[in-house]
Amino acid sequence: MCGIVGYIGKRDSQDILLEGLKKLEYRGYDSAGIAVFTGQELEVRKSKGRLAVLEEKLDGEPLRGSVGIGHTRWATHGKPSDVNSHPHTDNSAKFSVVHNGIIENYIELKEELMAKGRRFVSETDTEVISHLVAEEYDGDIVEAVQRAVKRMRGAFALGVLTEYEPDRLVAVRFASPLVIGIGNGENFIGSDIPAILEHTRDVYILNDGEMAVLTKNSVELMTIDGEIISKEIFHVDWDLVTAEKAGFDHFMLKEIFEQPKAYRDTMMGRVSEDGRSVQLKEIGMTLEQLKAIRNVHIVACGTAYHAGMIGKQVIESLARIPVETDVASEYRYRSPIITPETLVIVVSQSGETADTLAALREAKRCGARVLAITNVVGSSVSREADDVIITQAGPEIAVASTKAYTSQLIAFYLLGLYLAESLETRDSAFIAEVLEAMQQLPEQVERILSQSVVLKQVAESISKHSNLFFIGRGSDFAVAQEGSLKLKEISYIHSEAYAAGELKHGTLALIEEGIPVIALITQEDLYEKTLSNIKEVKARGAHVLGIVNGGSEEEVGKSVDELFAIPKTLPLLTPALSVVPLQLIAYYASLALGNDVDKPRNLAKSVTVE
Repeated sequence: MCGIVGYIGKRDSQDILLEGLKKLEYRGYDSAGIAVFTGQELEVRKSKGRLAVLEEKLDGEPLRGSVGIGHTRWATHGKPSDVNSHPHTDNSAKFSVVHNGIIENYIELKEELMAKGRRFVSETDTEVISHLVAEEYDGDIVEAVQRAVKRMRGAFALGVLTEYEPDRLVAVRFASPLVIGIGNGENFIGSDIPAILEHTRDVYILNDGEMAVLTKNSVELMTIDGEIISKEIFHVDWDLVTAEKAGFDHFMLKEIFEQPKAYRDTMMGRVSEDGRSVQLKEIGMTLEQLKAIRNVHIVACGTAYHAGMIGKQVIESLARIPVETDVASEYRYRSPIITPETLVIVVSQSGETADTLAALREAKRCGARVLAITNVVGSSVSREADDVIITQAGPEIAVASTKAYTSQLIAFYLLGLYLAESLETRDSAFIAEVLEAMQQLPEQVERILSQSVVLKQVAESISKHSNLFFIGRGSDFAVAQEGSLKLKEISYIHSEAYAAGELKHGTLALIEEGIPVIALITQEDLYEKTLSNIKEVKARGAHVLGIVNGGSEEEVGKSVDELFAIPKTLPLLTPALSVVPLQLIAYYASLALGNDVDKPRNLAKSVTVE
C-alpha cells in the first residue's frame, strides 16, 4: 500500500527521490520521507502528511548525497505521524529501510530484539527490519539482508541502505512489487515503473524471493539464498505524458475521458480483420481444454469485482458455462469447490492486489487453470496466471478506477465471445453482430462525455444530500453497485445499490421525501418491472434520475423526475456505456464538496496487503 524509490549514481539523489515519490503518491500519501548518505553519515528527513510537507522541510535543510531511498506511506501499522513515517533506522542510525507490505511476525521479532537491548520508537512493523538487519550485520550488507528476510513472514518490497557500505543499495521483493531501473552510471529502484520512467526505460522486474544489489555502475541479481540469476531487460515503451494530467483538472477526469481510447486499444488486434470473430492469442488453452471447463470462478476486489459481476452474465449468456463470482478476500476462506475442470478468472488493475493474488495461488494449488485480466504487464498476477488478457487502459493514476474498470468489461466481452465461438454456443452471425456493436462503443462514449455539463448539474444537486440509492435489475444492478462505490469513495456521500426487485423486502423503509435515487433502466426485457420499482420509490417521495437507453425517454420520462439517455446499443453491452454517466456524477459531486478527487481519504490505489 506504500511506494518506495531508491537511487545510486553520480547526481544529487534528493530531487530524484522526491520526483519519484510524486509519481508514487497515489500508492499512499499520509506521510513521506527520504534517507540520504551525505558523504559522512546517513541522514533521514520524514514528515506526516502529503509529500509537499516533506518538500517544504527539505527546502530549508536539503540532504546532499548521491545515494538514497524514499517512501510514501499508506498506514497499516501505527497511525500517520512523523515517527511512524519511513525510512526507519536502527538505534545507531547507520541502517535505513523503506518497506511496502506487512511483516506478519513483527511482534515476535520485536520482542526478541528488545530482549537484546534494541529500543523501538515507532508503532510500525517496518522498524523491526532496520533493527534486524543491524543485528545480522557482520561486514556484508547483502548477507545481513538475506539473513534478515529469511526470518520475516509476510509481504515486503525493501530498499536497504547502510552508511557502512554507501556504495551499495540493496533491494528485495517478496509478494510486493518492485522494479530495478538501469541507467548510465546510475541505477534506480521503484515500486512502479512511473517512478523511474523519467530517467530510464530499461528495467528488471523482480519476482518473489529475488533481490538486487545496486552500485552506480552495476546491478547484480540474485535469490535471497544468494544464487546469482540473470533476467531479460524489459524495455518500457510508455509515453511519459500518459502519467500527466494533459490539461485536465484531475487525473480521474482525464482517465474518464480516455475511455474511448482504452476501449479501442483493448479491442485492437483481438478482432479479426473482417470484424466477425475474436482472436485471443494470449489464451493458450486447446479446444479440448476449453470443452473440459465445467464451471468458472471470477475472483476480484472492489471495482474489479463489479466488472466480474458483468463478466459472469456475459460468460453465462454467451458460453453457457455456470459462473460464480467471489470477493477475493473471502474466496479462500469459504473452502470453494475447485477442480481441474474449474477455470478461475482473477481480475486486478494493478496485478498486485494481495487478496486476488492469494486466491490465484489457492486456485493453482487445487489444480485449476487460472486466467488473469490485468492492466499491468509483468505484474505478479500476469506472471503467475496460466493465461493473461492485458487490458490496454494505460497507467491509471487516480485512486478511483474508471478506465481500468471499463477496459475489464471489454476484456470480458471478448472472452465471452471467444468462448462462445470456440464452444459453438452462439452462431457466427450473432458474434459478428456483437463485435460490430462493440466497435461503436468508443464513439458512443464520446457522445456521453460531450454531455458532461448536464451531469455536472445533476451531481451538484446530489452533493447537497447525505444519502442516496442506486437501483437496477440484471446487468443494471451490477453497474449500480459500481456507481455507488464511485460516489462513496470520492464524495464520501453514503450510498447503497440494490437490485430493484429487492426494495420491497426492507429497503423501502429507508426511502423518504426528497432522497435521491438513481435508477438504471437499460435492459429492455426488464423495463416494465423496473418501472414498477421506480414508481414504488416515487410514491414514497424519492427524487429519481433515470439512466435510460436513447429512444425510451418518453416512456420512462413519465415515471422519473430527471432523465439521462445513453446511446442505443445491444443489451449485453449497455454496462460499458451506462457506467460512464455514473463516473461523471461521482466526480462532479466530489468536486462540488471540495474533496481531493484523485486521492480520497483513507484509500490507496494498489492494495498490496490483505
